[in-house]
Amino acid sequence: MPVPDGGDALVVLEDVDKHFGALHVLRSIDLTIHRGEVVVVIGPSGSGKSTLCRAVNRLETIDSGRIVVDGRPLPAEGRELAALRADVGMVFQSFNLFAHKTVLDNVTLGQIKVRKKDRKTAERRARTLLERVGVATQADKYPAQLSGGQQQRVAIARALAMDPKVMLFDEPTSALDPEMINEVLEVMQQLARDGMTMVVVTHEMGFARSAADRVVFMADGRIVEQATPEEFFGNPRSERARDFLSKILHH
Repeated sequence: MPVPDGGDALVVLEDVDKHFGALHVLRSIDLTIHRGEVVVVIGPSGSGKSTLCRAVNRLETIDSGRIVVDGRPLPAEGRELAALRADVGMVFQSFNLFAHKTVLDNVTLGQIKVRKKDRKTAERRARTLLERVGVATQADKYPAQLSGGQQQRVAIARALAMDPKVMLFDEPTSALDPEMINEVLEVMQQLARDGMTMVVVTHEMGFARSAADRVVFMADGRIVEQATPEEFFGNPRSERARDFLSKILHH
Protein backbone atom coordinates (compact mmCIF):
# COMPACT_ATOMS: atom_id res chain seq x y z
CA MET A 1 0.00 0.00 0.00
CA PRO A 2 1.86 3.13 -1.12
CA VAL A 3 1.35 5.90 1.40
CA PRO A 4 0.75 9.38 -0.04
CA ASP A 5 3.67 11.63 0.76
CA GLY A 6 1.69 14.48 2.26
CA GLY A 7 3.03 17.45 4.16
CA ASP A 8 2.64 15.57 7.44
CA ALA A 9 5.58 13.25 6.77
CA LEU A 10 7.60 13.09 9.99
CA VAL A 11 10.21 10.41 9.26
CA VAL A 12 11.31 9.66 5.70
CA LEU A 13 13.76 6.96 4.64
CA GLU A 14 14.86 7.16 1.00
CA ASP A 15 16.78 4.37 -0.72
CA VAL A 16 18.54 3.39 2.53
CA ASP A 17 21.22 0.68 2.36
CA LYS A 18 23.24 -0.86 5.16
CA HIS A 19 25.81 -3.66 5.31
CA PHE A 20 27.37 -5.47 8.24
CA GLY A 21 30.46 -6.77 6.48
CA ALA A 22 29.22 -9.02 3.68
CA LEU A 23 25.69 -9.09 5.09
CA HIS A 24 23.31 -6.72 3.30
CA VAL A 25 20.89 -5.93 6.14
CA LEU A 26 18.92 -3.04 4.63
CA ARG A 27 18.26 -3.04 0.88
CA SER A 28 16.89 0.09 -0.81
CA ILE A 29 14.48 0.93 2.00
CA ASP A 30 11.84 3.57 1.19
CA LEU A 31 9.50 4.33 4.08
CA THR A 32 7.51 7.38 5.18
CA ILE A 33 6.03 7.69 8.67
CA HIS A 34 3.34 10.33 9.03
CA ARG A 35 2.64 12.45 12.07
CA GLY A 36 0.35 10.62 14.47
CA GLU A 37 0.75 7.30 12.65
CA VAL A 38 1.51 3.98 14.36
CA VAL A 39 3.64 1.80 12.10
CA VAL A 40 4.37 -1.75 13.24
CA VAL A 41 7.34 -3.49 11.61
CA ILE A 42 7.20 -7.28 11.59
CA GLY A 43 9.06 -10.09 9.88
CA PRO A 44 11.31 -13.08 10.52
CA SER A 45 14.47 -12.78 12.62
CA GLY A 46 17.37 -11.28 10.70
CA SER A 47 15.11 -9.36 8.29
CA GLY A 48 16.56 -5.96 9.22
CA LYS A 49 13.71 -4.69 11.44
CA SER A 50 15.83 -3.62 14.42
CA THR A 51 18.53 -2.16 12.18
CA LEU A 52 15.91 -0.03 10.44
CA CYS A 53 14.58 1.16 13.80
CA ARG A 54 18.06 1.99 15.11
CA ALA A 55 19.02 3.82 11.91
CA VAL A 56 16.25 6.39 12.46
CA ASN A 57 18.08 7.91 15.44
CA ARG A 58 21.51 7.00 14.09
CA LEU A 59 22.38 4.29 16.58
CA GLU A 60 23.25 2.51 13.34
CA THR A 61 24.87 4.49 10.54
CA ILE A 62 23.75 3.83 6.97
CA ASP A 63 25.92 3.21 3.92
CA SER A 64 23.81 5.14 1.45
CA GLY A 65 20.45 6.82 1.05
CA ARG A 66 18.87 9.49 3.20
CA ILE A 67 16.90 9.71 6.44
CA VAL A 68 14.95 12.88 7.24
CA VAL A 69 13.25 13.59 10.57
CA ASP A 70 10.72 16.43 10.67
CA GLY A 71 12.13 17.99 7.52
CA ARG A 72 15.80 17.81 8.55
CA PRO A 73 18.38 15.29 7.34
CA LEU A 74 19.86 13.11 10.07
CA PRO A 75 22.91 14.89 11.52
CA ALA A 76 26.15 12.90 11.61
CA GLU A 77 27.35 13.70 15.13
CA GLY A 78 27.79 16.27 17.86
CA ARG A 79 25.24 18.60 19.38
CA GLU A 80 22.80 18.36 16.49
CA LEU A 81 22.68 14.58 16.84
CA ALA A 82 22.04 14.87 20.59
CA ALA A 83 19.16 17.26 19.86
CA LEU A 84 17.73 14.86 17.29
CA ARG A 85 17.93 11.95 19.73
CA ALA A 86 15.90 13.98 22.22
CA ASP A 87 13.22 14.36 19.53
CA VAL A 88 13.29 10.65 18.68
CA GLY A 89 12.44 8.60 21.78
CA MET A 90 13.80 5.06 21.86
CA VAL A 91 12.71 2.08 23.93
CA PHE A 92 14.90 -1.04 23.66
CA GLN A 93 14.56 -4.73 24.48
CA SER A 94 16.74 -4.17 27.53
CA PHE A 95 15.59 -1.30 29.69
CA ASN A 96 18.89 0.62 29.76
CA LEU A 97 18.01 2.38 33.01
CA PHE A 98 20.76 3.80 35.21
CA ALA A 99 21.03 1.19 37.95
CA HIS A 100 22.54 3.59 40.52
CA LYS A 101 19.79 6.20 40.12
CA THR A 102 16.22 6.08 41.39
CA VAL A 103 13.29 5.74 39.03
CA LEU A 104 12.51 9.43 39.49
CA ASP A 105 16.11 10.42 38.71
CA ASN A 106 16.11 8.22 35.62
CA VAL A 107 13.12 10.13 34.25
CA THR A 108 14.37 13.62 35.24
CA LEU A 109 17.99 13.35 34.13
CA GLY A 110 17.51 13.92 30.40
CA GLN A 111 15.04 16.73 31.00
CA ILE A 112 17.61 18.61 33.09
CA LYS A 113 20.70 17.83 31.00
CA VAL A 114 19.31 18.00 27.46
CA ARG A 115 16.09 20.00 27.74
CA LYS A 116 17.62 22.34 30.36
CA LYS A 117 14.60 22.18 32.68
CA ASP A 118 15.00 23.06 36.35
CA ARG A 119 14.79 20.14 38.75
CA LYS A 120 11.38 21.03 40.17
CA THR A 121 9.76 21.25 36.71
CA ALA A 122 11.50 18.04 35.63
CA GLU A 123 10.35 16.14 38.71
CA ARG A 124 6.77 17.32 38.29
CA ARG A 125 6.79 16.13 34.69
CA ALA A 126 8.44 12.83 35.70
CA ARG A 127 5.82 12.10 38.35
CA THR A 128 3.01 12.84 35.87
CA LEU A 129 4.53 10.40 33.38
CA LEU A 130 5.20 7.70 35.97
CA GLU A 131 1.53 7.99 36.89
CA ARG A 132 0.59 7.72 33.22
CA VAL A 133 2.51 4.46 32.79
CA GLY A 134 1.24 3.06 36.09
CA VAL A 135 4.39 3.09 38.25
CA ALA A 136 3.99 6.32 40.25
CA THR A 137 4.43 4.45 43.54
CA GLN A 138 7.87 3.20 42.46
CA ALA A 139 9.45 6.67 42.04
CA ASP A 140 11.94 6.34 44.92
CA LYS A 141 13.02 2.77 44.16
CA TYR A 142 16.02 1.66 42.13
CA PRO A 143 15.56 -0.28 38.87
CA ALA A 144 16.74 -3.56 40.41
CA GLN A 145 13.82 -3.40 42.86
CA LEU A 146 11.29 -3.39 40.00
CA SER A 147 9.91 -6.17 37.81
CA GLY A 148 10.88 -6.25 34.15
CA GLY A 149 7.48 -4.91 33.15
CA GLN A 150 7.80 -2.01 35.58
CA GLN A 151 11.33 -1.23 34.37
CA GLN A 152 10.15 -1.15 30.77
CA ARG A 153 7.32 1.22 31.69
CA VAL A 154 9.85 3.49 33.42
CA ALA A 155 11.94 3.39 30.22
CA ILE A 156 8.86 4.50 28.26
CA ALA A 157 8.24 7.33 30.76
CA ARG A 158 11.89 8.39 30.43
CA ALA A 159 11.58 8.59 26.63
CA LEU A 160 8.28 10.49 26.89
CA ALA A 161 9.83 12.98 29.32
CA MET A 162 11.84 14.45 26.44
CA ASP A 163 8.60 15.30 24.57
CA PRO A 164 9.73 13.36 21.50
CA LYS A 165 8.18 13.88 18.08
CA VAL A 166 8.31 10.15 17.40
CA MET A 167 8.82 7.07 19.58
CA LEU A 168 10.79 4.04 18.36
CA PHE A 169 10.20 0.71 20.08
CA ASP A 170 12.70 -2.06 19.29
CA GLU A 171 11.06 -5.32 20.44
CA PRO A 172 10.10 -3.74 23.78
CA THR A 173 8.49 -6.90 25.20
CA SER A 174 10.87 -9.60 23.98
CA ALA A 175 12.91 -9.71 27.21
CA LEU A 176 9.85 -9.81 29.46
CA ASP A 177 8.14 -12.70 31.20
CA PRO A 178 4.82 -13.52 29.50
CA GLU A 179 2.68 -12.10 32.31
CA MET A 180 4.43 -8.73 32.06
CA ILE A 181 4.03 -8.28 28.32
CA ASN A 182 0.45 -7.04 28.47
CA GLU A 183 1.15 -4.32 31.01
CA VAL A 184 3.73 -2.82 28.65
CA LEU A 185 1.55 -3.28 25.56
CA GLU A 186 -1.34 -1.53 27.34
CA VAL A 187 0.82 1.54 27.91
CA MET A 188 1.80 1.47 24.23
CA GLN A 189 -1.84 1.05 23.17
CA GLN A 190 -2.71 4.15 25.19
CA LEU A 191 0.12 6.14 23.59
CA ALA A 192 -1.22 5.11 20.18
CA ARG A 193 -4.71 6.26 21.16
CA ASP A 194 -3.26 9.55 22.37
CA GLY A 195 -1.86 10.21 18.90
CA MET A 196 1.86 9.57 19.48
CA THR A 197 3.79 8.85 16.28
CA MET A 198 5.25 5.39 16.81
CA VAL A 199 7.45 2.90 14.97
CA VAL A 200 7.22 -0.47 16.71
CA VAL A 201 9.34 -3.52 15.89
CA THR A 202 7.57 -6.42 17.57
CA HIS A 203 6.58 -10.08 17.47
CA GLU A 204 3.26 -9.25 19.20
CA MET A 205 0.75 -9.78 16.40
CA GLY A 206 -2.19 -8.84 18.65
CA PHE A 207 -0.66 -5.41 19.13
CA ALA A 208 -0.02 -5.11 15.38
CA ARG A 209 -3.65 -5.96 14.66
CA SER A 210 -5.18 -3.63 17.23
CA ALA A 211 -2.86 -0.61 17.42
CA ALA A 212 -1.18 -0.27 14.02
CA ASP A 213 -2.35 2.12 11.34
CA ARG A 214 0.02 0.31 9.01
CA VAL A 215 1.92 -2.97 9.09
CA VAL A 216 5.30 -3.05 7.37
CA PHE A 217 6.50 -6.57 6.61
CA MET A 218 10.25 -7.06 6.14
CA ALA A 219 12.24 -10.06 4.95
CA ASP A 220 15.87 -10.35 3.84
CA GLY A 221 16.56 -6.65 4.35
CA ARG A 222 13.67 -5.45 2.19
CA ILE A 223 10.20 -4.10 2.78
CA VAL A 224 8.19 -6.83 1.10
CA GLU A 225 4.79 -5.27 1.62
CA GLN A 226 2.91 -2.73 3.70
CA ALA A 227 -0.80 -2.53 4.33
CA THR A 228 -3.43 -1.85 6.95
CA PRO A 229 -3.62 -4.58 9.62
CA GLU A 230 -6.94 -5.78 8.15
CA GLU A 231 -5.45 -6.15 4.70
CA PHE A 232 -2.16 -7.63 5.85
CA PHE A 233 -3.52 -10.24 8.26
CA GLY A 234 -6.63 -10.93 6.18
CA ASN A 235 -5.12 -11.07 2.73
CA PRO A 236 -1.33 -10.78 2.53
CA ARG A 237 -0.23 -10.24 -1.07
CA SER A 238 3.24 -11.79 -1.05
CA GLU A 239 4.12 -15.45 -0.78
CA ARG A 240 6.77 -14.48 1.81
CA ALA A 241 4.20 -12.83 4.09
CA ARG A 242 1.74 -15.71 3.70
CA ASP A 243 4.49 -18.15 4.68
CA PHE A 244 5.48 -16.04 7.70
CA LEU A 245 1.90 -15.67 8.93
CA SER A 246 1.15 -19.37 8.51
CA LYS A 247 4.11 -20.20 10.76
CA ILE A 248 3.34 -17.72 13.54
CA LEU A 249 -0.46 -17.75 13.59
CA HIS A 250 -1.00 -21.52 13.54
CA HIS A 251 1.69 -22.94 15.78
